[in-house]
Order: sequence, then C-alpha cells, then structure tokens
Amino acid sequence: MKRRTFLQRIGSILAVLGVTEAEWLTLGNHYYQALAQPNPRKLALLIGINQYPKIPALSGCLTDVELQRELLIHRFGFQGSDILTLTEEEASREFIEAAFSDHLSKQAKPGDLVVFHFSGYGSRVKLETSPDTMPNALVPANVRKKPQDEKIVNYILEETLLLLLRSLPTHQVTAVLDTSYYAPSTVLGLKTRALEELVEAKLAVDELDLLKQLKTQNLPSTPVVLTATSNPKQSAREGLFSGFSAGLFTYALTQYLWEFTPATTIQVALSQVENSLSKLGSKQQPALLSNQKNQHITSLVPDNLIGTEGAVNAIEDDGKTVHLWLAGLPPQVLLYYGVNSRLTLATGEELILRSRTGLTAKAQISKIDRTTPLQVGELVQEAVRVLPRNINLTIALDTGLERIERVDAISAFAAFSHVSTVVVGEKPADYLFAKLQQTPSRYGLFSLGGELIPNSTGEVGEAVKLTVQRLAPKLSSLLAAKLWRLTENQGSSRLPLKVTLEIITERLPSVVMQRETVRTFKTETSIKKSLSTAIVPMGSRMQYRVENQSDRPVYLILLGLNNNHTAIAFYSWETPQEPNTADTKPLLKQVVIPPGETLTLPQTNTASEWVISGLALFYEQQLILSTAPFSETLAALNTEKYSTAEQSPISPLLNSLDVAQTLLQDLHNASTLKTGMNGTAADSYILDVNNWASFSFSFQVV
Repeated sequence: MKRRTFLQRIGSILAVLGVTEAEWLTLGNHYYQALAQPNPRKLALLIGINQYPKIPALSGCLTDVELQRELLIHRFGFQGSDILTLTEEEASREFIEAAFSDHLSKQAKPGDLVVFHFSGYGSRVKLETSPDTMPNALVPANVRKKPQDEKIVNYILEETLLLLLRSLPTHQVTAVLDTSYYAPSTVLGLKTRALEELVEAKLAVDELDLLKQLKTQNLPSTPVVLTATSNPKQSAREGLFSGFSAGLFTYALTQYLWEFTPATTIQVALSQVENSLSKLGSKQQPALLSNQKNQHITSLVPDNLIGTEGAVNAIEDDGKTVHLWLAGLPPQVLLYYGVNSRLTLATGEELILRSRTGLTAKAQISKIDRTTPLQVGELVQEAVRVLPRNINLTIALDTGLERIERVDAISAFAAFSHVSTVVVGEKPADYLFAKLQQTPSRYGLFSLGGELIPNSTGEVGEAVKLTVQRLAPKLSSLLAAKLWRLTENQGSSRLPLKVTLEIITERLPSVVMQRETVRTFKTETSIKKSLSTAIVPMGSRMQYRVENQSDRPVYLILLGLNNNHTAIAFYSWETPQEPNTADTKPLLKQVVIPPGETLTLPQTNTASEWVISGLALFYEQQLILSTAPFSETLAALNTEKYSTAEQSPISPLLNSLDVAQTLLQDLHNASTLKTGMNGTAADSYILDVNNWASFSFSFQVV
C-alpha cells in the first residue's frame, strides 16, 4: 500500500496533519459506511518489513503479507478493501498503532472477525521500571525514535500488542507473529528474524505511556496468538524458495489453511505446520500464545469447505488463459511442479499448467463448458502432478568457507551424478556444507536451519574432498527422502483414507497423531486431539492403523528417516513354507488393504512388533498408498540380501535411492491419464490424485 493511500484511511494521522474531522467524514470512506452494516465483518491488518535503516535486510516479510492477503481473500472471504497492509517505511511504530486504532478498534463490532499479522525483526529491550528483565518487542521500520539518537528505540512491546488485541470489541481475534527475540551468536543457513538486544537502549516514552494506559482498561477479548517459535531461544527463520523468499512459519501455516479446513483444534494444525517446518530445514516449533488449548484455529470458517491448492487471480482477454496463485501446494512440491500439470475448477473445467514463476502460474482452460464467465477468485484443485525425473540434491556452500575450500567442495560434489551445488542464499537448496564452529575446525553437512546432520562430519584436519567423499551414502539417503516427500498429497488426494499413528497399550491404543485425506471426508470427522510436538516414550510399542474407505483395494509402502538421517522402510516378510536356512533369501510381499477394511501395521503379534528403541530420537516417515501394486518398488527392495536376523518390520533401507525412484515409477504406472497427456515430456513422472495418497508423520522419542 502506498503512503498516500494509507493516510487517506487513517483518521488520526490525518488529524495530526491538519485535516478536520468534518473533512475526514466527507471523504466517504468505505470503512465508516460499513459500520452500519448488520452482517459481521472481516478486518485484517498485515505488516511486513524487509528494509530497516542500518540493519541487515530481511527477504521474506513482504511475501508473508502477500501470502496472508491472498489466503484471507480467496479462502476466507475477506474483502480486499477491509485488509490494510503496512510495508517497509509505512510500518513505523506510530503508523502501526494508529492503524490498529482506526482500522481495527474503531471499526470492529462484537461478532466481527479480526486478523493481525506481523513479519519482521523482533528483539528485547530493558525497561527502567523493571531493570532485571528484558521483555520481548517487535521492531518497526523506524527503529530509533530519532535517527541520530542511538539510545532511544521505537520498539513495540509484545505486551503492548497483546493488550491492544485484547482491547478489541470482538472475541474473534487472531494474530500471527512471524518473528523471534533472541539473536543467535552465529547464524548458519537460513536468515533469522531476531536482533541482538541493546542493553543500554531505552524504550520511547510514547510506547511506555500507551502500555500504562492499556493496563488501566477493561479488556474483554481473549485473542488467539500464533507465534513462530515456542521456545524463547528458538529463531524464526525465512527461506529461499523457487523465485521468492518467505517466512517459514507463515508459508507453512498459510499452505496448511489452503488445503485443510480449520475444523481441527489449533494443536492439530500446529502439528502439521511443525512437520512442514522440519522438512524445510528448521527445528522451530510454532506455538499458541494462549491458555485456550482446545479452540479451533483462528475461528476462521472458509467460504468453501473443500480444500484447495490455490485460486484464479487474473484472466487474460482471450478468456482461456488464467493466472493462478498456488500457495496451497506443499512447498517442497511447488519447486518441481511441472508444465502440463492439471488442476480443476469447482465447476469441473480442467486447467493445463503452461508456466510458473514463484507462487504464480499461467494455465489454459482445456475446454470451456459453462454458462457463466470465469471469475477471479475461483478455487482450483490439483488433479495431475507432473514432476521431472532428473531431480538433484542441492547443497549450499557456506560463505564462511575460503575460496579454495569452495572450489574443492564444488569439485568433490560434482563427482556425484545426483548432487549439485549453489552459494548459500542465492538459490534454493536442501542442505548446507560448512565448517563446524570449533577450533581446530572440521567440515560437515547441516540442515538449512544450521542443525548438524549426525554422522556427517569429517576428521580434524581432513581435506574437503575426503569429507565429501565419505558423505556418499548419506547423500543418497537424503536425495531419496527428497523424492518420496514429493509424493505428499494429503490435501489433494481423492482416495478416502485415514491413517492413525498409535501407541499400543493394554487397553485402547493411544493416538499420537492422525492424517486423513480431506476431499472425500466430512469435516466433522477430523481428529480433535493431537500434540503440537508428537512425543513418544522410549520403549513404546507402535503401530499404524490404516482405514481404506474407498471402493478399491489400496497397496502400501512405508519409507522414512531416523535421527541419523539413515533411511528406513517397512518390510512385509513372506511367511516361509519351510524354516529358513542360511542360504534362504527372505521374500517380501505386497501390503494390500481391501475396500472398506482397516489394517494395522505391523500386524499385532510378538514376532512383528515395532518397538521404539533408544537408537533413534527422531523419526520422519512417509506412508504412500496406491490403487496399483508397488511392483517395481518391491523388486528393488528384494534386490538386497537380508539375513533372517534382520527380519524386523521397520529396518534400515540399504538401497534407498533405487527404492525412491522405483516408487515414483510405480505411482506413474498407476496413473490412468498418461495416454491423454499429450505434450508431456517423456522424462517426467505423471501422478493422478485419484490413484494415490501420501501422508507424512514426524515424532520425537524421549
């Protein structure tokens, strides 16, 4: 939003500039006209700041605002005129607080829905009234009260913001804070949204006066406040994606809300968001800053209860070419979402993807068969996913490496046919190669969030090339995991399936988490119980309960990574006709679930128990189900030699990359649309959402 537009909307600032109240009212502002409307309104104030004076710039805050705005308009029925955005220099402390007053406080009525969003730096500041504490604060665009004064900061205290939210006259208030407050001493990989606290700085008197005033008021509202981190020492991170940067929390949250209805509790939603954050390379754990643990997320009710991957946001003059907003696709899928992928409108028309740039795409309607013209805002659902076959693992080289070290690393990684390298921060990447922060140093592989991948470090004094060479098995496993993550389609699958992860107890099984396809389920079937972070006690006996509510048999494969980033798989062993001998090779069989039936995995008996040991403290598992047998996948699994002693249900996966590639081929073979996909490159996988479902589960062991 331009500053002139903002000034036209904010009455208090116009008054400061000399505009009288009578002049203000004659502007015919639509906000004041709408006050007389009887229907509940939906108001939003969205703030994003990338550029700060004399402070390293952030990259994804403006995208966050765009992500929220598009979500609120197309998914939840907000009017664009009721969404006020403050970006860059507009987002000063004075403008933010004036906008809060005039756009939200003076307009909201009981029953109205209010959304507040902030993306930018956070920090801490010492208060003269409480010298022993340093409360959290949001950093506005005008960091200093006066540019030349280094001692007075213009921060907005988190406490002030929470009181402002509570002061609103409606109980349906939601805030999303994509920021953090503790700046780490060293930063590897993704940018962090936290500034180091200024011990000598003082807070502006205006801010202290506002806080004092708010504390004297009767504050009726209890807002829902979603934060990017749950631990004060965690960092809110922002990532580089395909053509854009964004806050990881905002992107994961808005992507979830596109595809899923908020009929579940906030904890269930945050569990899904945290799962996405982990796959994006960050260990940050989002949190609900409230004691209302069981309310539904944001009280937002989408206009259309059917999940979606995006919406039409422009139509070209020919009436057949449309521009799409595709923020509902899983982030890891969007990067590889290929030309000729198919999406459908609610009316049934098919859209063929022709190009994509960042979160937007251009598509053509294959055949127009409607009596009413196509409209901006119509929702689109994924129908066919086209993925390239030549997908590499991308390693970012840390800028802390010397030039000769980077040259050696590029040369060493080039020896792997499936690995490419980039400079960190220039292009999207999967992992980071850097030095460990110790003396003498070693080289190692890190997540994008700066977490060291276990068992990925070289010896002290070891050359870069030797360290990279010893990474070979791990690189194959990480690429395999990247490939099977590309199958995730819980939100778009047409197969009616439900999968529950359970701890087996003497009584009823205890639910850890549940995943289900949403396109064919009623919203009230959604699970109402889950943990933000799934915790499983060591020694637990575990199982998956898979419900096939379709009219077709479905086949199942389970793959995953443990905390050493070692690949694992579920093995369904054939029962031998004769006792195994040392020369007998155990065989695997297809896992099939008949229509309308439920299968527990592994089968509940002593010989095939899945017991959580202390060897792995973190699990990420992908359950993939298809209407066709996993013939090539099973053949790849059967190529390895297993001893009878290794016949446990969930065991290491020795040829993970081969298995992941054959898995994609099996899903491609299951597609019934391949013959009708003219123009699709032969070096692509074609996956039909009617024929497969893929669910992601992550949990920690304590």
